Amino acid sequence: MTRTSRYVPVLYILFLMLPIYWLVNMSFKTTNEILGEFTLFPREFTLENYVTIFTDPTWYMGYVNSITYVAINTVISVLVALPAAYAFSRYRFLGDKHLFFWLLTNRMAPPAVFALPFFQLYSAVGLFDTPLAVALAHTLFNIPLAVWILEGFMSGVPKELDETAYVDGHSFWSFFLKIFVPTIAAGIGVAAFFCFMFSWVELLLAKTLTSVDAKPIAATMTRTASTSGYELGLLAAAGTLTIIPGAFVIYFVRNYIAKGFALGRV
Repeated sequence: MTRTSRYVPVLYILFLMLPIYWLVNMSFKTTNEILGEFTLFPREFTLENYVTIFTDPTWYMGYVNSITYVAINTVISVLVALPAAYAFSRYRFLGDKHLFFWLLTNRMAPPAVFALPFFQLYSAVGLFDTPLAVALAHTLFNIPLAVWILEGFMSGVPKELDETAYVDGHSFWSFFLKIFVPTIAAGIGVAAFFCFMFSWVELLLAKTLTSVDAKPIAATMTRTASTSGYELGLLAAAGTLTIIPGAFVIYFVRNYIAKGFALGRV
């Protein structure tokens, strides 16, 4: 490897980090400074943008709402996908491949297709403007993805493990929860990560199915216009805080994601 080629990954990482640095840099500036001049560092360092976010209920409740429906969605998606993926990996039945493909087609559809039906349905049953409404809507996309990921991990576990557990006297649920689930912990981590990330960054359904009480942070960030224009410093601070949950999740499941890539299921 030449000396020049060694610097290519470093330059690429710096290129990827530049927008994040610029976002953080803007979050410590006033809007007038952002619009007035180009600076690599804040000339008038301020924490006012972060103070506004942590003291204004409109802002910090956006984060609470987002984390709430993302957590609900991730738990529901993984719990539903686990037995479904086990069935696809262990049993063969009429139309199994067609059903598996049909599940994936739900994931391929754009969220805009389902926005209006979900809006009418949740308005009729009283779920509109609740975190549960967004969480259930996101499961339509996340459950097929979780089934697909988990089925790949489960297929890599020998069926002899199941047979040995039954010979030892384990019931199905005893075997599944105490033996099988820990065996595919890496797959569960990968599936939970992708469910979390899709739900965290999805905007259309989250904005359509909420109004006031359950409005997520992404929707709040699109409503920051005032008589003087957009509050760019406030937007930058909100964007910086939005990156943190995803960064924490990536840190804790990074080894599971690497294993998922190695198995060819990610």
